[in-house]
Amino acid sequence: MATPDVVFGFGAHSGIDDIPQLLRMVRQADRDGLDLFSLSDHPYLGARLDAYAALGFILGGTRRIAGFANVTNLPTRPAPLLARTVTSLSALSGGRVVLGMGAGGLWDRIADMGVPRQTPGEAVDAFEEAIVLVRKLSGGGPPVTHRGRHYQVNRIEPAPVAAPEVWTGSNGPKSLAATGRVADGWIPGHAADWLSERYRWSRPIIDEAAASTGRDPGEIRTVFNFPGRITERPLPATRDREGRWIGGSVGQWTEELTGAVLEHGASGFMLFSADHGAADLTVLARWAQEIVPAVREAIAK
Repeated sequence: MATPDVVFGFGAHSGIDDIPQLLRMVRQADRDGLDLFSLSDHPYLGARLDAYAALGFILGGTRRIAGFANVTNLPTRPAPLLARTVTSLSALSGGRVVLGMGAGGLWDRIADMGVPRQTPGEAVDAFEEAIVLVRKLSGGGPPVTHRGRHYQVNRIEPAPVAAPEVWTGSNGPKSLAATGRVADGWIPGHAADWLSERYRWSRPIIDEAAASTGRDPGEIRTVFNFPGRITERPLPATRDREGRWIGGSVGQWTEELTGAVLEHGASGFMLFSADHGAADLTVLARWAQEIVPAVREAIAK
């Protein structure tokens, strides 16, 4: 079974008032060797930056780090245009972009943007079709004509740039199966980790759907949004009574994440603060300069 490279990143602030902090954090993470950062995509919130405008600006001021929307609000960003956006970002940044995809969650607010409301089933169908169409409109080749349930495209020339990896935020069985069929990675919702019940019942659905189409399930990453405190001294317990990770010392983090990779097949971690918000500069520095190198060294042995 193939094992994707393990990647380390963090979830960043996306408020307009947070711009100075956002830019400092991403530039620091870029210097410190983190692999990627993520921004939320809520276009119905006026106080938030547009995720894709922010991604383009930030990638233009960094050298190594990749970025993605965690996850793209697909109903407000039609797939043919989204294909142009992500292939353009990939071309401009030297491939430093991931396409985070979701079916759409807050439908009352999405509908407030003038987008026709979809049933949950329709939204998942559109989500899977969109991933397929983004790939058709990437990587060169003859003009594309697509006649789907949700998208109609007539003789549109694909970009000569490969589509980026697609990571989803799937939660329900139908969406998880779509991830297995067409995506490259999965970010479990609700900050679920490899010891959670949510992960235990969800990942087999992805794997079975992947295998049913002839794919190697091991090629589909699981990237965890991972909140927690980094403490100076070891904690007596690193998980609460419900089994959810609290945090701990650098050594405790290193042991936990190394085990996640070697024993549970984890292939990525996105740091969030203990309250599920963005980390601050000090926490981000400890993550990038102390924990991540230690985990990389441990899994390389």
